[in-house]
Amino acid sequence: MLGLGVLLVLAGYVQAQSSGSASSGNARLLTVNGAISPATMDYLMRGLEQAADDQDPLVIIAMDTPGGLMSSMRSIIKAILASPVPVVTYVSPSGARAASAGTYILYGSHIAAMAPATHLGSATPVQMGGLPGQPEESPAPDKQPPADDSNNASKEEPHQGGSAMERKVLEDAVAYIRGLADRHGRNADWAERAVREAVNLNANDALKQNVVDVVARDIPDLLRQIDGRIVVMADGERVLQTANLTVKRADPGWRTDLLSVLTDPNVAYFLMIIGFYGLIFELANPGSLFPGVIGAICLVLALFAFQVLSVNYAGLALILLGLAFIVAEAFMPSFGVMGLGGLAAFVVGSVILMDGTHQAISLPIIGGTAAVAGGFLLWAVTRFVGLRKRRVVSGKEQMQGESGIALDTFVIDDDHYKGHVRLNGERWNATSTAAVHEGQTVRVEAIDGLTARVSRQDDTADAPTTH
Repeated sequence: MLGLGVLLVLAGYVQAQSSGSASSGNARLLTVNGAISPATMDYLMRGLEQAADDQDPLVIIAMDTPGGLMSSMRSIIKAILASPVPVVTYVSPSGARAASAGTYILYGSHIAAMAPATHLGSATPVQMGGLPGQPEESPAPDKQPPADDSNNASKEEPHQGGSAMERKVLEDAVAYIRGLADRHGRNADWAERAVREAVNLNANDALKQNVVDVVARDIPDLLRQIDGRIVVMADGERVLQTANLTVKRADPGWRTDLLSVLTDPNVAYFLMIIGFYGLIFELANPGSLFPGVIGAICLVLALFAFQVLSVNYAGLALILLGLAFIVAEAFMPSFGVMGLGGLAAFVVGSVILMDGTHQAISLPIIGGTAAVAGGFLLWAVTRFVGLRKRRVVSGKEQMQGESGIALDTFVIDDDHYKGHVRLNGERWNATSTAAVHEGQTVRVEAIDGLTARVSRQDDTADAPTTH
């Protein structure tokens, strides 16, 4: 009996230790503050991988986003669903939002949580040149219920999109978010409305309509509320033990900041322009090195940015073609035909270069760059016109107007004077209609074979002639 009692005590102690270790550890806190971009994707995916390597029991993503790229959003959601560590997406602080792509990420997380006075929604996919949440023209005004009227949600005519491509993108987004909602047992009907109608919900309404799991004041309150909840992981269900977790922040580092800068559409656009002109200047002046090195680096960085951004390659081709025409105008003048065509192609390509509103290039930047390109074009045309007006200065004509030095005193021969002068480092026979003395400066009037006809630069000082 004594041995049995000892075994029972030891078993209880081991169980208590196991339970305590399961509910202790670090909850890794990742922060997203801004648009969902390739830099955000890289930061979150590395954070999830590090949490798995460190065997952290929980990952919390504190999110405040207006939306972002569909490609980056899908990669983040796939990483969350495949993560061996439960992921809690927490829309915070108060006043934050999880709009557009943020709504999808919230639906794809194992636990969806919001702080008070936050909201989510407006998940309609935006096409190039489109506007989010534009209603169809066909429904009458009396068929439009309030966005927060859940009782009439099923009666509203669904948004179908405009063109065939818009409908395909819309239906794909609806199927995607409904699948995420079904996986985690959340309100799939409201998720579809968020995509079709761009509706929004605040935190309290989202909790009432089973859109999110928790409304928490702060992270300690969040950990307390989700303790003991069951979540669906890739390998089955798991019970969360979060009561004794310690929060460990993993803020974005310099790598994420650098990627954010490089993948900014305006920065990538500038890098491409600088890279192109740098290479052109290097080819025009071989051996300069500096323009070529800077141009090559900028062009490689721009290509890297375009690889991860959603780029319209027709726009990129128009930009490069336009720049090529503008530069060609300086070397093969066409009185502005190639230059103006290149400028038009450059502007159109810049406008359509990026797909979507979250990565559009600023119109003032496009205008400023086009103005610089137009200035270069104007300089090239003006330079060409000026060259055509100049007289020919090759061969004999090149010597006309040059200055030289008399090497000796000219001697009279019939009706003119003969002597020798130095022109451009060469000794020339020379004739003059006036006396020229050694050392005087003369000016070339014409070239007759190997003889230069010259005149004195200063005819005011005429020295006496001896016979």
